[in-house]
Amino acid sequence: MKKWFMCLLMACLIASNALAKETRKPKIAPPAPAKKEKAAAPPQDEAPFKALIVMETSTGKVLEEVNSHLKHPLASVTKLMTACIVMEKLQSGANQLTDMIMISAASSKMGGSQVYLKQGESFTLEELMKAIMIASGNDAAHAIAEHIAGTQEAFVEEMNKKAKSLGMNDSEFHSVHGLPPGPGQMEDVSSCHDLMLLSRELLKYPKLLEWTSIRTEPFRDGAFIMNNHNKIIGKLPGTDGFKTGFYAKAGFNVVATAQKNGLRLVVAVLGSPSARIRDGIAIEKFKKYMAVINMVPLAQKGQGMGEAIALPDGETQSFHAVAASDFSYPVLKEKLSTVKKEIHLPKEISGGVEAGQKIGDVVFMLGNESLATVDLVAPAQIKRLGFFKRLLRRIGL
Repeated sequence: MKKWFMCLLMACLIASNALAKETRKPKIAPPAPAKKEKAAAPPQDEAPFKALIVMETSTGKVLEEVNSHLKHPLASVTKLMTACIVMEKLQSGANQLTDMIMISAASSKMGGSQVYLKQGESFTLEELMKAIMIASGNDAAHAIAEHIAGTQEAFVEEMNKKAKSLGMNDSEFHSVHGLPPGPGQMEDVSSCHDLMLLSRELLKYPKLLEWTSIRTEPFRDGAFIMNNHNKIIGKLPGTDGFKTGFYAKAGFNVVATAQKNGLRLVVAVLGSPSARIRDGIAIEKFKKYMAVINMVPLAQKGQGMGEAIALPDGETQSFHAVAASDFSYPVLKEKLSTVKKEIHLPKEISGGVEAGQKIGDVVFMLGNESLATVDLVAPAQIKRLGFFKRLLRRIGL
C-alpha cells in the first residue's frame, strides 16, 4: 500500500512540473489576417474590328481612323478593284456593257459566293457586273477577267498597276475575287487608307453605284434571285454601295458609302467578328458624323465675290469677278461661325478683260486653317475702248 501511494505521489509531481513548464512558454500571436489583394481590373475587350476609317469623299478629309495602314485580308472586298478596272475599260471604250461573255470551264468551277455559271453559257458584261456587285459572284469575276485580259493572272497585273497609280501602297492583289488562298497562293490584302483612295476613284462612276445600291435582282431570266450582301443598304437611308467580304482569317469586312444633304461619307471596317457587329459599327459611324457635320457650299461657279473692279478703259467701266469653280467643305455645325474668306482682288484694271481671265482669288479659312483657294475670274469679255472713245470719256462727253 505504501509503495502504491509513493508511485501516485511521484506521478502527481511530474504532472505538476510539466504543467508549470507549459504555462511558462511564450504565447505566439496568431498570424495577422492577410491583406486582401485588390481585384485585378478585367482586361479591356478588344475593339470589335481590326481597322476602321471614316472619310468625307469630296475633300478626302479623314474624320476618324484606327489602324488605317494595317494590311489586312480583304476577302470579297477585293472585287472593288476588279470593278475599278472594268469601269476604266468601259470609260475608255475598250469594252461595252453589251459585250457577250462565254463562260469557260474554269469560271464555272469557282467556289464560294457564285451565281452558278455553267460552261458554254453567255451573259452580257453588265449582267455579270451586277452578279459581282450584288451577289459577290466569284464565277462572274473570273469570267469577266478572262474576257477583258485573257487570263485571271493578266487581269490581276492590271489591278496591281492601278493600285500603284492610285497610291495604294499597302495593297497587293493576287486574285480577282478574294477567295481564301490555296496552297502556294497569297492573300489579297489592303488597308483602310488604301480603300479610301479606291473609293474616291469608284465614285467617279455613277453606274457602279447604280449596281451596288440594288437590293435584289433576278438573274438568268429570274431562275436565280440575287440578294445584295451589303445589308446596310435598306437599314440606313442614303446608303448606295459598295461591298462586303468574309472568310475566317479575314473576318467580316465592309466598305460602304452613304450620302445625306450633299454630304457623302465612306466607312471601311476590317476584321469584325460578325456581320452584325461590322454593320452596326458602320451604321453608327454614318449616323454620328452625318448628325454633326454640314456640307457647306462656300463657292458656286459664277458666283460674284468682292467689290466691283474699276475698268476705266473698258466698254463697261466696272465688273464683279466670279468664282471659277464650286467648292464645298464638311464643317462641324459648332464651327460654322468660324468659316471665313479672304478675297484678293485689284481695285482697278487697265485695258479690257477676257472671259474666264483670272483676276484674283478667294481663300477659305476655318479658324487658322486654310481650306482651299478658289480662283476669281472675269465673267465675260469686256473690250478696251478705242482711242477716241477713251478720250471722249475722259473729257466727259
